[in-house]
Amino acid sequence: MAALEPGPGRTRPTRSETRRRILDAAFTVFGERGIAASKLTEVAAAAGLTKGAVYSSFASKDELVLALMEEHAAHRLEASLAGFAEAGDGGVGLGCVAAVLMHEMRTDAVWHRLLAEFFALAHHDEHRRDALKLRRREVRTTIARALERLAEGFDLELPLPPREFAVILLALSNGLAVESDIDDEAVPDDLLGRVLTLIAGEAVAKVRSAAESITEQ
Repeated sequence: MAALEPGPGRTRPTRSETRRRILDAAFTVFGERGIAASKLTEVAAAAGLTKGAVYSSFASKDELVLALMEEHAAHRLEASLAGFAEAGDGGVGLGCVAAVLMHEMRTDAVWHRLLAEFFALAHHDEHRRDALKLRRREVRTTIARALERLAEGFDLELPLPPREFAVILLALSNGLAVESDIDDEAVPDDLLGRVLTLIAGEAVAKVRSAAESITEQ
């Protein structure tokens, strides 16, 4: 399939726009077919690009998968946790913080299935294991920094070092997402929030109280 040519008066997509199209297409293709059963030609077709265009942004299917999962884990959580800083006096951003901490980290089962599949594929492949380890370290670092900003913004002390708390958040959200995907009735919407309250106590209670006060206004 030939890459889409820009029409009259239109310019070719930028490198970042091309990357975005590839990631969006990869999510659709991998989510529908699974990682192992998918080909980069299918991702390219879904993105309206050539296979060469995909390879110009990602050296391999593994790199594309890792980039996709890293973007999801880091961007969504960090953006929400960091939102309070942009809200200033605790407006919409604070509501985003509470929403992520209490409800949103397990809602998209596709991402967790992709992580589980890639983890299984990496079990017998040292190169994949090392690549996954490196990307997950980067994700945990991003989340840990967001947690540090959260603690500073609310003037509270985290119950664990930020890097360890990041591991807990990832493990809980991934595990609950898997259980929910198996049996959605087994995981109440507020379960993650209740578990975090047991772990973080005052810290989570403070975030929840602030979010509830905003909702009531």
